Amino acid sequence: MSARSGRPWVPPRWFKRAAWRAHRWLYRVSGGRRGLRSPSGRTSGLLRLRVVGRKSGVERAVILAYFEDGERLVTLAMNGWDDPPPQWWLNLRAHPDAVVDTVDGSVHVRGRAASGEERRRLWAAFDAYDGWGAGIDRFAALRSRETPVVVLERRDG
Repeated sequence: MSARSGRPWVPPRWFKRAAWRAHRWLYRVSGGRRGLRSPSGRTSGLLRLRVVGRKSGVERAVILAYFEDGERLVTLAMNGWDDPPPQWWLNLRAHPDAVVDTVDGSVHVRGRAASGEERRRLWAAFDAYDGWGAGIDRFAALRSRETPVVVLERRDG
């Protein structure tokens, strides 16, 4: 964080993209045995979200941090804190039915954005994970738009 601006440090875009590619590669070459984890204590989990491309109709996959809210899985559509919305979020909005891969297996879900009091509650809960320590708002301020809180609700396949 810069002492003058109070803005949190975020790695450059090229670094984030390389890390995301490496993470997907690790998942793929390990046959799904590496790269995912369940939430534990106050550490978020990692899931693989499979969505249908809104233009291509082709399945796309991304690995995301998440926590559990009862039976629901909750993540943020933040694109590494960069300003444009992540493509997976645009795809999920167009085709809300998706599949989530976790360490416990695959689950069919329907995605949506939380709003109102639900969003405020889930945002605060996400802030408590991974030692954000009320710092998530500083990262969110890097974006010109509100960061969607995405709720993935289980559905029958």
